[in-house]
Amino acid sequence: MLLGRLILYARDVEATIAFYEKHFGFKPLRQDGDRIVELLAPDGGANLMIHPAAKTQKMGQSLVKLVFDVEHVEAFRAKCANVGLEFGPLHQADGYMFANAKDPCGNSISISSRAFRR
Repeated sequence: MLLGRLILYARDVEATIAFYEKHFGFKPLRQDGDRIVELLAPDGGANLMIHPAAKTQKMGQSLVKLVFDVEHVEAFRAKCANVGLEFGPLHQADGYMFANAKDPCGNSISISSRAFRR
């Protein structure tokens, strides 16, 4: 069994698509008549499905954080800062580094080198 997709509810669907496309290399797949836009993972990871949020949904209130495996967290963080995505401080954990940020809808995201620790 494989985790293949995660649904993100978004108030601004287009800004959310652009965010994940620009910073993490996802490619949008749009189907005629489907209000969900599937973002295809660039390296075979789980796809993101961007779903329009209901007016009653609170943004950024979930208990989920998307973690992107990045071998060189400091360099990736600096690259993102150059194009407008500010991550918080670098954290040193048990053999790896990570940093946190939010997407345009307030969803928590993280870049982490945990997958590359020795």
